[in-house]
Amino acid sequence: MGRSHALAYHNIPEFDIVGICTRSESSRQKLNDELGGGYALYGDYFQALKETKPDAVSISTYPDTHGPYAIAALEAGCDVFIEKPLAETVEEAEKIVAAAKANNRKLVIGYILRHHPSWQKFIEMSHQLGKPLVMRMNLNQQSSGSEWETHKNLMSSISPIVDCGVHYVDVMCQMTRSKPVRVSGLGARLTDELPEGKLNYGHLQVTFADGSVGWYEAGWGPMMSETAFFVKDVVGPKGCVTIEAKEAAGEGASADVDAHTKTNTLRRHYSELDANGDFVKKDAWTETGDEPDHDELCHREQAFFLNAIQHDEDLTDHMDDAINSMKIVVAADQSFRSGETVVL
Repeated sequence: MGRSHALAYHNIPEFDIVGICTRSESSRQKLNDELGGGYALYGDYFQALKETKPDAVSISTYPDTHGPYAIAALEAGCDVFIEKPLAETVEEAEKIVAAAKANNRKLVIGYILRHHPSWQKFIEMSHQLGKPLVMRMNLNQQSSGSEWETHKNLMSSISPIVDCGVHYVDVMCQMTRSKPVRVSGLGARLTDELPEGKLNYGHLQVTFADGSVGWYEAGWGPMMSETAFFVKDVVGPKGCVTIEAKEAAGEGASADVDAHTKTNTLRRHYSELDANGDFVKKDAWTETGDEPDHDELCHREQAFFLNAIQHDEDLTDHMDDAINSMKIVVAADQSFRSGETVVL
């Protein structure tokens, strides 16, 4: 994510990169070379913040550093773009938002699906289905080699159901426009390569005040199936809308970040029956004609960040939504560990 966001800043004229900071020397040198070189490189975030005195900071680190990095930047007077999830805990997420408000700084959280035309259309079409809604979503990733190493490093900080789940429960909240009221969670540890207590598979179920329900499933690792890794479906009394990601359903696709956002086609099914019990309308397919790849989506996120800064956009709802989705996924993790449904 850091690489893709750096490409966006490099290519948007209104941004100037004043420093690149990564954990490893080789990764920051590789990125610097890809960007044409010439940027200041750092291995210590706080040193970089002090020496470069930036107007804005982009944080794409593992979630265990989000809190201290974001708060330090906000208190230094920087606007902040931060990757999801906003933090490891709800309490820390609330502290980051409070720091943004206290310092009158912009805080944009990397909910990449909010910038995808087809996902925007998917949510819009869900509002035509009546209530309650049944929302079914997953993103399982079969990983090996360096991808599995990345997943293991990430899971030392946070579980898949929390890391990826915030995206999809955010979508559910936009679809229902209703308050989540209770959450249940399941989880499993499918490998001995993780520390005790860390899970690489999770499943959550959330109920909303309007009677809508949704589930989300996420698993990472070499044992995961490639067969049903991508399900995006919403059902209501008036029919359903389904993302049919034909191009995303190939060998190794579950580990491909470009496949995670591909939509290809939205299929609208109508439930109305005639006097003979037959469907009145045939299914209809919708394509937006705008299918940005991963780097382009990151570019659009940074254009949103720039606009919020330049036009002093009110991001209160944006920040509150990030905390709301955090509450749901953290409750799912709590539910698995306690064996009880969590009432929000």
